Amino acid sequence: MTELEDKLSRVFSGAERRAPQAPVGLLATVKTRHRRRRARTAAFRAAAAVVLVAGGVGKAVSALGASTEPRPAVSATGEAEPPADKIPPPVEQVWPQAVHKIPAKLPDGRAYYPQLLLDDRTLLVMTGVNDGKRQFLWSYDLDTGRPRKIAEIPPTKGSAIFADDVAAGGGDIVWWSSYKEAGRPRVARIWTVPAAGGRPRPVTDVPLGNVMKQGHINGLTVTGSDVVFAYEKGGVYRVPLSGGAPQPVKGAERHHVLQWPWVGVHRGKAVFRELLNVETGERRDAVIKADEEVRCGVDRCAGVAMRYRTVKVERPRDRSGKEIKCGTRRCPDTARSATILRRFVRDRDGSHERALPTSFQQGDDAGLERFFKVTLRGPGDQTVLTLYDVDTGTSADLGVRPDARGVMAIPDGGLDRLMTYPIGNEMYVLDLAAIK
Repeated sequence: MTELEDKLSRVFSGAERRAPQAPVGLLATVKTRHRRRRARTAAFRAAAAVVLVAGGVGKAVSALGASTEPRPAVSATGEAEPPADKIPPPVEQVWPQAVHKIPAKLPDGRAYYPQLLLDDRTLLVMTGVNDGKRQFLWSYDLDTGRPRKIAEIPPTKGSAIFADDVAAGGGDIVWWSSYKEAGRPRVARIWTVPAAGGRPRPVTDVPLGNVMKQGHINGLTVTGSDVVFAYEKGGVYRVPLSGGAPQPVKGAERHHVLQWPWVGVHRGKAVFRELLNVETGERRDAVIKADEEVRCGVDRCAGVAMRYRTVKVERPRDRSGKEIKCGTRRCPDTARSATILRRFVRDRDGSHERALPTSFQQGDDAGLERFFKVTLRGPGDQTVLTLYDVDTGTSADLGVRPDARGVMAIPDGGLDRLMTYPIGNEMYVLDLAAIK
């Protein structure tokens, strides 16, 4: 497999995982995601383009896999648009204890990409991601603004993907890169380095086989003296940090890592419906109804209830009235229509259901299973991105707006405590765990 094929496999496997199950409209403002744990290579820039092109007919899809409903348009009669939504106060006013605003570049002018929080005051960042130069890991003191170099990420001939899926725990940092050496099958090489600094060393080479079909690895986690990971198509493994051959985790042969030690499966429109604690054997099955499409965490599930129906469509014709073909075939007579009946979040056992705002980012992980990104309609029909706390009903304006091209960089969002995004010359670092 060539380097290009390897990158394309990442593009399409990522697009498949993140593609929404129920397209619900045309998004006027294209949204792309500022990713954290994955280095921004050309493959990821291509991935965003692929997702957008794929969603160009009938919907536009953000790189985080959520489609959103269209904003109401001005009517043909010239009626005024509906009034703008009420915009909440800025996030630094609502949750000042959680917000750090730091320069978007290191003191020496290098651009960096936040990866994770090593502790309450230390941010792990990476440089050299997109500029083709040497890559480094740094710790960044959020109080003093001082960066400290941890290590250079070893450049290796045959690498198709730079450092990916960075994780940390127990004083160690790990990541992986994809390599193809002449005469040998492609592997994902896992590396480690002490968080205090030192020389990186390889942990193991994970066989990848046909990555176009099986994907790479993800869910990298440090647990005790081991590293855990999963294949993108399923199957959880662990290997000692000291090195050795990866061993399958019993009972998780087709699973993915949610939050260690919780692993689960993706079944249709219910992502992580079934969970297994591989350390205790505890199982948690979420209560899901037939018409619902959800994404679950360890304790909660969020999603939508849908109604589908088949509708007739007129075949397209040219000016002379001749039918226009869809490619080499006739265009279909019918299409599937989807309507969202309600949006909700609730506990896995079906209790404590609460409504979610109509424009929450469907398909996205909620920070700490509590904080949801919601788009509002501001003055002049401008898209405004906010953060909604489902526990308290409080919202905050993240300050993110579309640029001159209409492109909005949606902040990185996972199940963990960290959310980061740049605005102008500043990087916003939100520690959601600081919000009580």
